[in-house]
Amino acid sequence: MAIFRTRTGTGVTAQAAVAVGLVMAAMPASVAAAPPAAAAPTQLYVAPWGKDSWPGTLERPFATPARAQRAVRARVSRMTADVVVNLRGGTYRLKAPLRLSEAAGDSGRGGHRVIYQAYGYGTPRQERVTISGGRRISQWRPERQLKGFWRADVGGLETRQLYVEDRRATRLTRQGAGFSGTLKATRTGYVTTSTVPRAWRHPGDIEFVYRSGYLEGRCGVAGVSARGRQTIITMDQPCWHLAQTLYGGRELLEAPDSVENSPTFARKPGSWYLDRSRPGHHALFYLPRPGEDMRRAKVVAPVLESLLTGTGRPGRPLHDIGVRGLTFAHATWLAPSEPAGFASAWSMYLRPGKGDDATLLTVPGTVAFHAAERITLEGNRFTHLGAQALELSRNSSYNVVDGNVISDVSDGGILMGVVPPDRKGINRGNRVTNNWIHHIGAEYRAASGIWDTATRQTTLARNQVNDVPYSGILSGPGDDLRGVMRHNRIVNNRVFATNRLLEDGGGIYLRGEQGTSFADGAVISGNAVTSSKHGDWKVGIYTDDSTNWATVDGNAVYDYVASIGGCSEEWGDRPVQNVRYRGNFWDDAVPAWVVRRDYPGAWPPANKENPEEGCGDPHRLTFAGNTLLPPHAPGPACAAHTGCAAILTNAGPLPSYRQRWGMP
Repeated sequence: MAIFRTRTGTGVTAQAAVAVGLVMAAMPASVAAAPPAAAAPTQLYVAPWGKDSWPGTLERPFATPARAQRAVRARVSRMTADVVVNLRGGTYRLKAPLRLSEAAGDSGRGGHRVIYQAYGYGTPRQERVTISGGRRISQWRPERQLKGFWRADVGGLETRQLYVEDRRATRLTRQGAGFSGTLKATRTGYVTTSTVPRAWRHPGDIEFVYRSGYLEGRCGVAGVSARGRQTIITMDQPCWHLAQTLYGGRELLEAPDSVENSPTFARKPGSWYLDRSRPGHHALFYLPRPGEDMRRAKVVAPVLESLLTGTGRPGRPLHDIGVRGLTFAHATWLAPSEPAGFASAWSMYLRPGKGDDATLLTVPGTVAFHAAERITLEGNRFTHLGAQALELSRNSSYNVVDGNVISDVSDGGILMGVVPPDRKGINRGNRVTNNWIHHIGAEYRAASGIWDTATRQTTLARNQVNDVPYSGILSGPGDDLRGVMRHNRIVNNRVFATNRLLEDGGGIYLRGEQGTSFADGAVISGNAVTSSKHGDWKVGIYTDDSTNWATVDGNAVYDYVASIGGCSEEWGDRPVQNVRYRGNFWDDAVPAWVVRRDYPGAWPPANKENPEEGCGDPHRLTFAGNTLLPPHAPGPACAAHTGCAAILTNAGPLPSYRQRWGMP
């Protein structure tokens, strides 16, 4: 379905080769760098036990990545071979993000690359390296006023996450509003017949969480007061206004999914609370899980919001850099704590604009490259992060993201293309291959494993996305950006167990104009999309509002609420059209509330009472050579069919990656 529309009408709404070694050959001659002459790379070394005053040799390494970066800058102008920065095993706690810049001299030169990698990368002796934006929390002591809790004084610490013994802790939470009685939304917040909110400790730290369909947002409490027998809950502004704009009124706000972040709430082992009532003298409270000894436990609070950035400028992109074998961990993201909160849908959120308009922003990547070319991110891990894991945007092209693992991040996995607030740009020739993305969206649920917002000549191949709260792979902009997307390929991916919490999404979700014809439109081929049958509306391969020019060829799709389909928005001149389905295997599941058409798929009808909220008839759909799997047991039937079983076997990361990660 459509994402949403503000009051001003602005919408917020063939197999492919995957070997990384083919990427350079596929680039235009004007872009691909000439192969460098065979020469021994220059080696620099960093170690937790090193010193920045040392020369950066194996025997006398630097202590920090920032010092190694300065050494690289001193060498790039006279590069005759790659420069490799080897990080020895251990944790590097950054005081500031590592910022790579073309203007400052961080790019490779003369066809050579600058590589930051774990020592021994690609060998059995590869060492474990963590780039951390966190702070160790120690000196815990039992808290007398909160039975069972332990306390640590943390000065002016600001964070939205906490990790204890390498596990994400949860904020103290109550389901629903946390009290009985009526709850009515008003212009400034709520009025309720319950007196319970009057007893909330530190109400200024509390957040209401809203979740429905594909929507999920948060607004903070400004204060609680009594008015006769009623209780007044005043909500943060401008969040309260933005939420009403985004969610089309107050109906959703009167049914909060949960209320978080007060010591008054249910005390579940593994939960925590940050008391910010005394500026500069904050205190952390944590209720240990069974077996956790807070006198010895490893506790990390994320502090930095970004760990690694790379930035060029128009005509002068950052280029020829490799990042290999590193773990990026322990970063937070503080924007939802602002008075504007997190009025959100689809990894996007609102901020005040001019007049009654609202500015649409996107949850940023903790590792982010802007105006960057020929960047390779290979064999890394992204975990314990407070925003999206990785971002490639603002005219970033010919980059490779291969063999990475992304899990336990607060929002999405990989974000690329023209991302809000941008509405134009060319991001082309990027390849995202052999990555494993799972258990993301730990806090901000309307997140996708991979989101290609608007790109050209992009290949998303052999990735596995599983156990995510919303969509697996999303291809298309949040708003109608026509004339941007061309020649994109989504091939041989394994997607399952999506939409664990939110509806109106799918395994592979398309929207928007994908090209100008079938010749340059999107190709969705060889993917296995299964195992998300619960709920009312989630689609295996979802061609939603305004999808145009797409070929869905040779996929296996079953055990979803709907195998294929979407909402053709006739009323907004955003119909689904020009989609062809060839050689697929599916169970053609259709939810009970959607009337079957004469052709396959779930295509919701128009709403006769309110045409501007319904769907309509898709146009120019063609079907050829598709195989219907029995709806009662599509999985075994697929496994028994040679062609369908071959799709299952071939989808997902190559065997060498699966073996490395211990995947079945």
